[in-house]
This record gives sequence, C-alpha cells and structure tokens, in this order.
Amino acid sequence: MSRSAHELAALVDDRTREVFTLLDAWRGDVEEALGSDPKPAEIDGTVADLVLPVLDADDARFVGAGFIADSDVVSARGVHFAWWLGPLDDNPVLGATTVPTRLDLTTRGYAEYLRDFRSLEWFRVPATTFQAHVTGPYVDHLCTCDYILTFTSPVRSAATGAVAGVVGADVAVRRLERDLLPAFLDADEPVALVNADGRVIVSTEPALQVGTIADADARVACAGAPFTVLVRPAVHRA
Repeated sequence: MSRSAHELAALVDDRTREVFTLLDAWRGDVEEALGSDPKPAEIDGTVADLVLPVLDADDARFVGAGFIADSDVVSARGVHFAWWLGPLDDNPVLGATTVPTRLDLTTRGYAEYLRDFRSLEWFRVPATTFQAHVTGPYVDHLCTCDYILTFTSPVRSAATGAVAGVVGADVAVRRLERDLLPAFLDADEPVALVNADGRVIVSTEPALQVGTIADADARVACAGAPFTVLVRPAVHRA
C-alpha cells in the first residue's frame, strides 16, 4: 500500500514530536537544578543523568545532547557547555568511540565561533522566541563532521524568567534517513523532505543530495515541524 505525502508529513510530525517531548522533560529538570545559585558540577550532574542513558542506548537516535548555558548563568567564565557525544564510528575528529564522551571545547579547532554562540541559530531562535526550534541540515564541523539536525528548546531562570540557556539534541541525518526512507520509498512518486529554506533532508530522488535546495509544484507542509514534503522534487533554479 503506497504512502501519500500527507501520511509522510504526519510521520515526520510524530518523529519531531517525540524529540521535543523529551527535550521538554529535560528542560523542566534543568530549570529545577538551576535554582537560585547553580553550581557547575550540580548542573553537569543533572544533565549527564538525563542524556547519557539516551546517548548510550542501543540504536541511539541522538549523536549528541545536553544543556548550553547563557553567559554567566552557571559560571563567571561565560559559555558553559554541559554537552555529551554518543559513541561515534571512526570519527575524523575523535576517532572511534564506544561510550559517550563529554564535549571538550579546548580540544576543538573550530570552537572559536562559539564565543559568539548567542548569534547562532540553534541558540538565538529559542532564546528570542521562547519556542522550540530545529536548525539544519548543516555539517557539524565541531563534533561529527556530518550532516545533522539540531533540536533546541529554551530553558528559563526560575528567579528571573529570562532565558538561561537551551537544552538540545543532535540527530544525524543518516540516522533520520534510516527511520524515514522506508516509508518515503512507499510513495508512488519521488518525494523529498526539506526544511523551511528548501534544503533537502531525506529524498528518494537520487539527484537530490542532503543540503541541496529543492522545489516542487506539489508540497505538503508538516503541521508540527518546520519541514515540508515535496512531491516530484527537483533542484531549485533561481
């Protein structure tokens, strides 16, 4: 039985909702841990307890997850990353890893851009809209050196109500493709999943690789995610 574009969009909505439901649970725990005088070790312990079981699960959905605090919220040193990476296969930065590892910015050659992390989409949009957000697909040069989607949700200070940071999770596009492609291949015509800018995430049209900007006359927007299913997609011509 073939799948319609509307059914595919509903499937994507379900997958997106699952991620944001988990982030919402993490957000509540992190907000409680922040309290009025958060200590870095306490925040790190709370975040580790939340994300490590998910990252270390069999067939884990996420390649990275954690909490990123706004400047001076957790310490006077500015940016604070309580972020862990899941096991990686022969990663060009880290090599192969078999257990989750803490992100150490001091060892990353591409980490300089994080000094202005407030301007980056995965932080800026949730911090200014107070809404969950998806960034990507983009190539993660900092950790995985692969295409990812970054899901983030704002964390507020209980004392002031201001945004204290974001909780987030990175999903490898290859992992998402493995989840979605069987259903997409059941469609009667070529289809592609794109983000709000038209960048391809998953496609059954071989000419459309991840990151390509695509377009189509027939499309179905996902109701609960910033994505669209294109029917008979083609490379966008300016």
